[in-house]
Amino acid sequence: MVEPIVYSGPFENDGAELLTKEWLVTNGLGGYASASLRGVGTRRYHGIFIPNLPAPRGRTVMIPRLDDSVEADGSWLDLTGAEHADGRISGDAHRFLSEFRLDWQTPVWTFSVAGRVIEKRIVMPYGQNTVYVNYRLVSGKTIRTRLRPYLSCRMHDGQLGYAPQWPFSMNVTRGRYEIHAFEGAPTLRLRLQPKNGAFTIDERISSGVLYRVEKDRGHDSVTNLYSPGAFEFELKPSENVSFVASTEPWEALECDCEKILEAERKRLEKLLSLSPRASTDAFAARLTIAADQFVVLPWTRSDENVLYRASGERLRTVIAGYHWFTDWGRDTMISLEGLTLCTGRHYEAKAILQTFAHYVKDGLLPNHFPEGQRTGIYNTMDATFWFFHAIDRYYQVTGDKETVKGLYPVLKTVIEHHQRGTHFGIYVDPRDGLVRGGAEGLALTWMDAKVDEWVVTPRRGKPVEIQALWYNALKLMATWSREFGESPDEYTALAKKVFDSFNARFWFEPGQHLYDLIDGERGNDPALRPNQIFTMALRYSVLDRSYWKPVLDSVAKKLLTPYGLRTLDPGNKEYHPRYEGDRWSRDAAYHQGMVWAWLIGPFLNAWMRVYRDRVKARQMLDSFHGHLKEAGVGSISEIFDGDAPYSPRACIAQAWSVAEVLRSHLALKDLEDLAATQTSVTEGRKE
Repeated sequence: MVEPIVYSGPFENDGAELLTKEWLVTNGLGGYASASLRGVGTRRYHGIFIPNLPAPRGRTVMIPRLDDSVEADGSWLDLTGAEHADGRISGDAHRFLSEFRLDWQTPVWTFSVAGRVIEKRIVMPYGQNTVYVNYRLVSGKTIRTRLRPYLSCRMHDGQLGYAPQWPFSMNVTRGRYEIHAFEGAPTLRLRLQPKNGAFTIDERISSGVLYRVEKDRGHDSVTNLYSPGAFEFELKPSENVSFVASTEPWEALECDCEKILEAERKRLEKLLSLSPRASTDAFAARLTIAADQFVVLPWTRSDENVLYRASGERLRTVIAGYHWFTDWGRDTMISLEGLTLCTGRHYEAKAILQTFAHYVKDGLLPNHFPEGQRTGIYNTMDATFWFFHAIDRYYQVTGDKETVKGLYPVLKTVIEHHQRGTHFGIYVDPRDGLVRGGAEGLALTWMDAKVDEWVVTPRRGKPVEIQALWYNALKLMATWSREFGESPDEYTALAKKVFDSFNARFWFEPGQHLYDLIDGERGNDPALRPNQIFTMALRYSVLDRSYWKPVLDSVAKKLLTPYGLRTLDPGNKEYHPRYEGDRWSRDAAYHQGMVWAWLIGPFLNAWMRVYRDRVKARQMLDSFHGHLKEAGVGSISEIFDGDAPYSPRACIAQAWSVAEVLRSHLALKDLEDLAATQTSVTEGRKE
């Protein structure tokens, strides 16, 4: 059982707090529904129904808003609505809302209105581009209810704006409503479930709708929304009525919402059963459920799904973050252990590795797949080497030798391509064995912020974490080649060369830490950044042990916060303490001071290697418990401000944030359990 996250009313300040927190429901295909707890959209990405459609569409906002109202004493009371550019906020959810709770991953609103108690739930059936918005009259007399959907058909990250040329033609057959925005657009199907109401044609345009977060981010933020009409029905005591929206065939929409909710609960219970530790640990259970939202079928590439299923295999990938990220190679490989291996989802871990192996090209793993596209973008130095790390973790946890043996030929080609040189100036320098990379106008490491032609942290040269990952990959290849009956000599010799070169060149004595980059366009870069922590955090450490403690101490002193590591020393003149303002301002801060939650994982790896202090390590995770109620309810944000109070920023739910906090939490739990067992045995011997 996952303990619900609960907010109880009354809600003060006109519900301002409810506008700052967001709910998220997903469907295992990359599609989602999301908004603020008040039910008001504050982002262009918010909406009741945002399915992930086959290329070239991708995630598409089809119902940006669903206004719900109830009739009392001859007048209509609006429960939800929208914010407008003139300062008005329509809808009085905060007046009537007595409680919001996240029940498993289902958002539930309890309204006390006109002597009635009404519960509202939103769920998306797993594996379907469908949403159910369910209403139940818990107590009180029958009440007339109205639901007004607003329609759109824009890419979820596309420009705002109402297109008056869209005809939004509608076909009606016995309570089934089919809506077409324009030729070639997907069919949107609407209905009430069960059918006990009527739809009234009553076209309206809601003008000047404001998305406040987009305004704060310097984007276009005002739009007009179109509604063709509204459903009306009587909500009777103990009765469930659902608004259903879908792009699926009609036969897939016959099941009532109660059965869908029960199926979803059983699915999540089954997921928890795969990870026994989560069943006895509330924090682990909540993060295990949060992790589920990122592991998806790459539905945009539907043609490949058909081919894989025909061969008896499954495609799986990882959405890097909600709302705007797609699947990224780097994020997927870093997240794989926490999202799948720590949660017992070994088959899906295997599917993810095999899926990405299919996309390796010229020795490179895809950096990411752009929204709605079938082909990947390969501009990355590090994603490919994280692939080796992910495979190693999979092998260590599952012992699945055959899968690793099947991937081994792909890994050999990766090493060969890097030695010969591949795209974006990525190659192994024969003089020192270190990997160099760089291309004009591109950032090839995870510090990849770019605004138009400005690359904020280009890091062209030999970045520190690339050498750590490269060395780890070579050591793993030496181990696997021996195991698979081949000579490890080439990998062993090159690994030694890398180790010697690295330790001879990367130590920055004045700062008692490592250079972030050597042989760069301006020489060696002594900026104190968190990238050096990977030299101690991976299975095979490229850093000589004599440097471990001073490097770790420097990082802890200058970069460690309650939510992870800063990306730059606050004493550096380029340091930015807050992520705010327009796109230029935000991207200037993105890797120049912002705190990244996922970095707490590798930091704790290094911490436990050097200090073995479980108590202190546990304290470093404490803040994430409270954070689950702060921004994206039930999940962990992408980044936090560099200075107190460390406000959460950017994506409200980030795969590697959840994955690394969960992995670290469970790793410490294992050590604590082991210590308790050893203590018990020792005490038993004394007796």
